[in-house]
Amino acid sequence: MGKKVTVVGAGFYGSTTAQRLAEYDIFDTVVLTDIIDGKPAGLALDMNQSRPIEGFETKVVGVTTGPNGEGYEAIEGSDVVVVTAGLPRKPGMSRMDLLEVNAKIVRQVAENIAKYAPNAVVIVVSNPVDEMTALAQLATQFPKNRVFGQAGVLDTARFTNSIAETLAVPVKSVKALTLGSHGDTMVPVPSRCTVDGKPLSDLLPADKIEELVVRTRNGGAEVVALLKTGSAYYAPSAAAARMAKAVVEDSGEVLPVCAWVDGEYGISGVYLGVEAKIGAEGIKQVVEEKLTDSEIAGLKEAAEAVRAKQADVATL
Repeated sequence: MGKKVTVVGAGFYGSTTAQRLAEYDIFDTVVLTDIIDGKPAGLALDMNQSRPIEGFETKVVGVTTGPNGEGYEAIEGSDVVVVTAGLPRKPGMSRMDLLEVNAKIVRQVAENIAKYAPNAVVIVVSNPVDEMTALAQLATQFPKNRVFGQAGVLDTARFTNSIAETLAVPVKSVKALTLGSHGDTMVPVPSRCTVDGKPLSDLLPADKIEELVVRTRNGGAEVVALLKTGSAYYAPSAAAARMAKAVVEDSGEVLPVCAWVDGEYGISGVYLGVEAKIGAEGIKQVVEEKLTDSEIAGLKEAAEAVRAKQADVATL
């Protein structure tokens, strides 16, 4: 039985994610859906025509979905569904500004996933991602391990890139990590950051590391401000595709994601950015690593900030 993945939302983020997933050549089918008539089919045709050049066999199928769930039958049998649907940020907007409008969209998508792909693992990337992940789990009623969000893979990549550029070293020599929420209460973890195995704190003064932390926290906004229309999608789609790949390959890879936390780090009952082992059932386990006291305090602060907002989404 071939593997199938669906990407909901054919904007820049969704379509680039679909392209990356197709080019991995590990799926039989990538389904791309959108509410704009013809757009997903047009993008799918274009991607399929790149197959002879790029040398992949995965078939991309584009489907227009309607307000009452029309078209969603195409996602049936999906192993993974990546939810990118929703409005992107505009300059000056926070992720939170998208909460209400995107909640309605994500709830409707989640209900259709539950109906047509009841065994899928759901990866949420719609913003604000911590809240939308919690909402998707409530709306699908899936076990919490089968619904998780994209956060730390992207933020860690941004942090890693900034460190590499600052020190003029290859990105592969840098190991970095961010936890907490995807946004203002992000918790970069300098104690777990190394360059060629040397602690980052040996190579950069504390104030310089703090500058990189702030830049990472504002990484999305920096791109939004430069683009002026729309938001980042190359790095975000790379992150989402990597997470979907870890699920279908049942890899057990440890990635920083927005996962349900139940007792780890003394935090319970909330979706939060932590490291987790990813596999066919979604989150195999949350991985609890040694953090400094101030990093754990930051994580707890992030948990409380997110918890308050996640309680709100139940009514949206």
